[in-house]
Order: sequence, then structure tokens, then C-alpha cells
Amino acid sequence: MKSPGALFRFTRGLRFRLALSYVLFFTILLIGLGLLFRETLSVIFENQMQDTLKEEFGAVKLYLDPSAEKPWFYDSTEPDEAFTVERLRRVYMLADTAGHPLESSATYRSIGLDSPDEIRAILKSGKPATRIRKDSQGIPYMIHSGLFVDMRGHQYYVAIGRAIDQNTKVLADFTRNYFILVPAVILLSCLLGWFLAGRALGPVNSVAQTAERITHSNLDMQIPLRHTGDELDRLIEAFNHMMRRLNASFEQIRQFSADVSHELRTPLTVVRGQLEVALFTAQTTEQHREAMVNALEDVDRLSNIVRALLMLSQAESGQLVLQKTALDFVALVREQVEQYQIPAEAHAVRLTADLPRSCVIQADKIQIERLVSNLLSNAVKYTPSGGHVTVRLTREDDWAKFVVEDSGVGIASEHLPHIFERFYRVPSADPEKGLGLGLSFVAWIVKVHGGTVEVSSEPHQGTRFTVSLPAGAQAPNELQESPALPLGEQVH
Repeated sequence: MKSPGALFRFTRGLRFRLALSYVLFFTILLIGLGLLFRETLSVIFENQMQDTLKEEFGAVKLYLDPSAEKPWFYDSTEPDEAFTVERLRRVYMLADTAGHPLESSATYRSIGLDSPDEIRAILKSGKPATRIRKDSQGIPYMIHSGLFVDMRGHQYYVAIGRAIDQNTKVLADFTRNYFILVPAVILLSCLLGWFLAGRALGPVNSVAQTAERITHSNLDMQIPLRHTGDELDRLIEAFNHMMRRLNASFEQIRQFSADVSHELRTPLTVVRGQLEVALFTAQTTEQHREAMVNALEDVDRLSNIVRALLMLSQAESGQLVLQKTALDFVALVREQVEQYQIPAEAHAVRLTADLPRSCVIQADKIQIERLVSNLLSNAVKYTPSGGHVTVRLTREDDWAKFVVEDSGVGIASEHLPHIFERFYRVPSADPEKGLGLGLSFVAWIVKVHGGTVEVSSEPHQGTRFTVSLPAGAQAPNELQESPALPLGEQVH
């Protein structure tokens, strides 16, 4: 026997409620249809009986003459006439206009003769009357009465009737049989409703079972679609999409944890080693100062790593909201190139720029500055003395093409697919020149602005980054490009 708690959970289940709703609806429908059919059948019987009595009331005029010695005249030797008259006289009453009975059948007397007041009211209305009355045994009769005018013009009151107990019996039998059958149909509908509810909720149960199996290690689980295009398919699609988002979020968390553990391990070890050396071996103030300076440099590196990781994680998780405005891309690039002239000069690198008069894009100024700065910084860092870095900006249809090309050390082809990954550094590159996060920022900035970034490189031949961003409306003066700006002078 089920416990009250289990019974409560069962009755609160969606399958039970769906099946119950189906059964209740079907029960109400069956009862309503049964009552409607019964009422329809009753009306049909009543109309048929009224039509029959009207026809027989008209036939009375052919055989009844109240003024004659024998009111009913017919050929008794003719079976059809004799049968018709006997049928008319079976439930029959004749009265004068004052309401005094003149003749009546035994059956009519068992029903009860019409009172004078009732007779006068019917005659006064000028319309025939139809009503239901019962005899002493409870048998119902339909009575049709009204004004009768004989061949001499004399007026009388005539009422005829017929038993309708058979009609009543048919209605009673129909009602009894129908409502005996209804419980069996309802029971079948219960079973059918339970089965259909189970079939309909099958995908929902699959979602629930899949959700129960989900752990941190299998967030990539997907429920196959039924391809019916219904609400359950939309539920499955929403669930699968949610799982993909959760999986991406957990991947970001795992990646962040892995990046932090990987990148912080070495600086922390170095700091610990320097402090241990200072603690156990340093003997002079200068040795202690040198150890603390080296430790502070590594602490600054740790701070930069953590700050960059947090910013990149916020960006990839959608926590950084872009503030897009109409941005003069040319002015921004010119300003960044001017800022990098000093470090380029320090490395004896020639930095030039070829820019149009104007190029407007819809973008976040801070993020685009970071993109341009990262690309210029890498180009200057990895270009040896005597090399050159060229910046170009062009407008091609609805796209702004930004190119940074250098004559630096280049990148081998096997490393190109990975350079936008976090902390990825080409093995031949100097690890002191960066954290390996700059190009990850570049890839994210381009993606959120709806653009693309491409890279081509050859070892010892240089590298070219091409960034394509959607451009804004083109101004007339954008059609003419200016020659290379003064920024193109070589720095010695």
C-alpha cells in the first residue's frame, strides 16, 4: 500500500494530471452528448406525435357529425374505415362551446374530462392546444384539442389523444443503456489517457533523466531531437542550448584555473627562491635590496598576469559591455602609431603608416585601441634592429581593412593555428617579451565587433595580421586616400 506521501506525489505528477484532465474532459463530453441526444430524440418523438394528432384531428371531420343521431358515420364493413374510427374514438372527448361534455371515451374519462373553464379558454384563444396528461395508471397521453365545425356550421369542442408511453420507454431505455455504457468508456479513456500522457511526456522524462546523469565531467551531453517541430522539440533544443552554454562556462572556468596554475607557478617559485636566497645567503644590505627588487619585479609580473586573466575571462563571459559609437578609425590608428614611434626608435625599427583621409566604424574605442596597441606592440617587439613595421588602413565596400606587417622573426606554420590561444607563445620567442595574452584579446575584440582576423607568416620573413571590421557610412571624402603620412620616416 502506498504511503500518503507517495500517493500525494503520484497525484501531483504531470502525467497523472494530464490523464485526469483528458478523462474529465472526455467524461463531460460524453455526458453532454448523451443529454443532447436524449433531448433531440425527445423533441423528434414529440414533433412526430403532434403531427400525427393534427392529421387525426383533421380526419375527425370526415367521420364525426355531432348533430346527427349517430355522431360517427362510416362503413362498418370497410376494415380500414372501421379501424380509423376506432382509433380516433379510443381517446376522445366531444363538448359544446359552453364546456358541457357530450361524448367521451372510457380512456379519456380515466385521464380526466376537460373542465368547462379549460374548454372555453381554448375555444376563446382560437388556436388548437396540445398538452400531456396521465391516466390513473400513470400512462402519459398527448392530447390535441380545438374548435370543431360540422357540416351545418355548428361549433363544438373536440379533443383526441394518443398514449406516448412507448416513446417514454424508448427514451428511458436509451438513457439507461447509454449511461451504463459511459463508465466502461470512461475506464477505457483512463487507460488511453494514461498511455497518451506517458507518450507525450517521454521526451520530458528523457530531459529529466539526462539532467540526473549530468556531472561536471559530462556537460557536453545532448538529447536527440524528435524532429516534430512541436513544443517538446523546442524544450529539447532549449535544454541542449543550455547545456552547451553551461559546458562553455565550465570550460572557461577550467581554462582559467589551468592558466592561473600554469602561469603563476613559475613566478611564485622564482619569488620564493629569491626570498629564500636573501634569507639564508644574503649578508649585506645591497644583497638584500637586490633580492627584494627582483622579488618586486616578479610580483608586478604576477599582478599583470592576474589582471589580464581577469579581464579576458570577463570579456569571454560577456561581463564586459561594449560601448559602441561612431569611431574615426584613422585618427585612432594615427594616435597609436605616434605613441609607438618611441619604442620603435629605441629598437631601431622603421614604423610607417598608410592611412586614408577618413574611415568610420561602429566600435568600442577602448577595445579597438587595445587591439591596435597589441598588434603594434608585438610587431615592434619581434622585429630586429634595422627592420620595418608597416601599418595600412583601407576601405573595401562595407569593411575596414587594418593591416600590420613587419619584417620580424616570423612564425612557423605549425604554430599559426595556436597563436590566438591564451598563454601560447612560439617556442623560439623570448618569454620575457609578453604573457601570451595579447593576441587572445585581439581575437575576442574582433569577434565581438563582428569582424575577422587573419595571419600569414614565414620564419625570418616577417608576419602580417589583417583585421576586417564592419565599416559605417562612407563619407564623400573617404573616396580619396591620402599618401603615406609623415609617420613613415625611418627612425635610426
